[in-house]
Amino acid sequence: MPSGRFQTETPPPISPVLGPVILSPQAVKIEAVSKVSTLRKMGVVARVARDQAGRSRTLSAIMSGARTTLRSFWHAIHQLWLEVTGTLFLFIAAFGAIALFREYTKYQAGHTTASRLAVVVCFTVTFAWFGLSSFWRVRRKGQRH
Repeated sequence: MPSGRFQTETPPPISPVLGPVILSPQAVKIEAVSKVSTLRKMGVVARVARDQAGRSRTLSAIMSGARTTLRSFWHAIHQLWLEVTGTLFLFIAAFGAIALFREYTKYQAGHTTASRLAVVVCFTVTFAWFGLSSFWRVRRKGQRH
């Protein structure tokens, strides 16, 4: 092996299974390209399958039906969510109204401050607003569909 500044040979790669293996540098490049090539092939296959599915009237009809069904289910689930949260907010506002009555009677008797009464009023009004606006949103969405 000649020694000098311009050494052209590289040491052979060592395989963990087989030990030293003599491969050309191109073989290593082909292995790296084949991994990328497999990913590209999978992408091409997916694109071709998608395009073919778009051309099939049966598959297009099934996909359209599935989209319509899912949209309908989503609308119903969203409406139910708004109604449930609205009901919970109104229940919380009802508890706030009970506390408001209690605090007001204490305020009239001089046993509590106006700031405590104001906090209870704000709490009750806020949760009543959340509950009512949730039901208003349900009604507005129902009119659109």
